[in-house]
Amino acid sequence: MTRPLLIIFLTIFVNLVGFGIIIPLLPFYAVTFGASPSVIGLLFAVFSLSQLMAAPILGDLSDRYGRRPVLMFSLAGTVLSFVMLALAHTVWMLFAARIVDGLSGGNISTARAYVADVTEPKDRARAYGLIGAAFGLGFILGPALSGVLAGISYTAPIWAAAGITLVATVMTWLWLPETVHRARAGTGNPLRYVPALLRRPLLRRILTIDFVYWLAFAIFQTTLSLFAAQRFGFGPVQTGYLFAAFGLLGAVIQGGLIRPVVRRLGDKPTFLMGLGFGALGLLGVALAHSVALFVLALVPVAIGMGFGHPTMSSLVSLVARGDEQGRVQGAASAVESLGRTIGPIWGNTSLQHFGDSTPYVSAAALLVLTLLIAVGFHVADPEPVG
Repeated sequence: MTRPLLIIFLTIFVNLVGFGIIIPLLPFYAVTFGASPSVIGLLFAVFSLSQLMAAPILGDLSDRYGRRPVLMFSLAGTVLSFVMLALAHTVWMLFAARIVDGLSGGNISTARAYVADVTEPKDRARAYGLIGAAFGLGFILGPALSGVLAGISYTAPIWAAAGITLVATVMTWLWLPETVHRARAGTGNPLRYVPALLRRPLLRRILTIDFVYWLAFAIFQTTLSLFAAQRFGFGPVQTGYLFAAFGLLGAVIQGGLIRPVVRRLGDKPTFLMGLGFGALGLLGVALAHSVALFVLALVPVAIGMGFGHPTMSSLVSLVARGDEQGRVQGAASAVESLGRTIGPIWGNTSLQHFGDSTPYVSAAALLVLTLLIAVGFHVADPEPVG
């Protein structure tokens, strides 16, 4: 691992610890303000909608001014949003905090563009696997801390998340070197280049795959706390530990298994295999009526995400020219945010009105659809602009 990759790994890890503290706790915290499952879905969605608006702009700014300042801005915005969340007294204050986090939430897409800057195409899946391992490790320690601190109060984990993310911001400021990125600065409104990217068949197809893929997993991720609470009586402590165990498995897969699998099979076959595992696991979750079967069904879901997330990122990077990585990753982040906007609304509303199995059956169907779209996709040299 090179020094830049090590620093970006540590930065994302510390940031994801803070993020991992919030995710399993947020539904329970919102319920104390009288929020229904549908409102909780909107609370997740408004973050992603704000990110959808901001991601292309942040991607263009990272091409123009560098990855490091944009990453620092994004992390600082997350710190501010956590402070707002801890001080909230109404549901509307929760929404305001999530909007601030979303508008500044370019940390992941910027980190992905950074990785593309400092690695060769053949090494990107492995590099994204390391970033995926940072996700997994963050989702081990973060939810575990959430479970422990929730025993004190619901705001204690949120203050901890703010402090931890502040550490990530300082790490970026002190230690992360700027890349010699190859992007040309955009002109005018950076949203103008998104339609141009979508007119290119290869990019249009991969962005469609990206959208449906993240739509499916957004349904799963944002309903898991309420699903476990309704079906098995889990509280914030048990849910935190559940997310931690799920993160541990994800870290093992993305940190240890993804490299030999991609080397043997390639990016696309590994991605397709991840889709198959994910769909089977989500159906298993929908059918599980005991804690043991529920936990067992989460194993193929974790395998699917472990194989799918880094190879999805790698496939996106491989269809972009070197001088447009920030823009393409910004567009990818935008369509992912669109999926994460629609997913929580559908997932939590369907859980409330149509039964707790509905979100997982629909998410499995979406992964099957993603597989069908991806089967005919072939990675080629980046398309020329014109």
